[in-house]
Amino acid sequence: MPPHTAPRRFYGWRIVWALALTTTISYGILYYGFGVLVKPMEAELGWSRAQTSGAYSLGLLISGLMAIPVGYWVDHRGARGLLLLGSLLGSLMLLAWSQVHSLGALYGVWVGMGLAMALVLYEVAFTVVAVWFRRWRHRATFVITMVAGLASTLFVPLETLLVESLGWRSALVVLALIFGLLTLPLHAVVRRRPQDLGQWPDGEPDPGVQLPETSVSARAAFAEASFWWLATAFTLLRLTTAAIGAHGVPLLLERGYSPAFTAAAVGSIGLVQLLGRAFFLPGSQRWSLYHATLGVMFAQALGSLALLLVPGSLGVGAFVLLYGMSNGAGTLARAGLVAELYGSESYGRINGGISLVVSLTQSLGPIGAGLLHGVAGSYDAVLGVLVAASLLAALCVRQVRLSGQALEEAQS
Repeated sequence: MPPHTAPRRFYGWRIVWALALTTTISYGILYYGFGVLVKPMEAELGWSRAQTSGAYSLGLLISGLMAIPVGYWVDHRGARGLLLLGSLLGSLMLLAWSQVHSLGALYGVWVGMGLAMALVLYEVAFTVVAVWFRRWRHRATFVITMVAGLASTLFVPLETLLVESLGWRSALVVLALIFGLLTLPLHAVVRRRPQDLGQWPDGEPDPGVQLPETSVSARAAFAEASFWWLATAFTLLRLTTAAIGAHGVPLLLERGYSPAFTAAAVGSIGLVQLLGRAFFLPGSQRWSLYHATLGVMFAQALGSLALLLVPGSLGVGAFVLLYGMSNGAGTLARAGLVAELYGSESYGRINGGISLVVSLTQSLGPIGAGLLHGVAGSYDAVLGVLVAASLLAALCVRQVRLSGQALEEAQS
């Protein structure tokens, strides 16, 4: 008889922890670093906030436009090569940023930075998870988002210290080295699919015991009403998030709160996001993914409503808690619904399609909130619109469910 051999440890969890670390580093440096570096850069080069913000917005737009082609590549050839390319490109763009002296050069850097973000942020990581996991997919996504949720908490103080100690140009050189040296070896850990290592999704020893999974092509998904309801729901959710991100501080200051209280309230939203993710995972397992997602939308609506109607610090506290939890859980909700509705075969392209829709419209949140504030003379009207947008998002999620049920009945 052959000697007894212990089963191999499932490689998927090694990939999850590697991606948890790389997405944390990527968000911390590529996404949040701009907010720390922009003021000293403007002070040296004499640029306005509108000029520098345009470069950052261009980077976000490029990242969204690349979502579908990046997703197509990952679906067909795996993520490892693109992740490694993203590590190299991100490091090079950070180095190039440290040498800019003209506005055109800054915009060119952020075109490259947008491409790098498309390669190393959540969308690619979630596509990898969709291939490696079925039963434990929500838990794997939870691990990545919980760790990456600390990106601003960890990197904003570090970047601030580097700028104060070295200046913004030298700080970018150090950040480029940190980004490249840490993410390159971690991205090298990623493999295309478990079958390449003689394993199966979730580490199941026998493919026959795997959970059955829907398999929908990208073309078929884009032709379904459920896809567009889903894209609309998360676009509305993102519009609210973008509006609060841009106007949260002036909104609280306008309502009479002190700068110190305002900074503490807005800063605590990031930590509360982790609490929302911690509650979403068991909630989606106890009830259903759809009901948990509806809870995300209603929590966001109640948060804006509390800030509008409840006076004093009690209203702000309720807003921070409900809005922060909703904002954190929304990432898990979207990743989970795309996988549950369409499976892993074309996950990258389908999720990329939603990312494209969201990226093309998210700028309307800050701009629209600013225009409405100018017309109404206060942020009360803005908060009312945000409540309505969150409730509309909930209705869209309900339509996703109804569309799915109608399709199942037609097929049966």
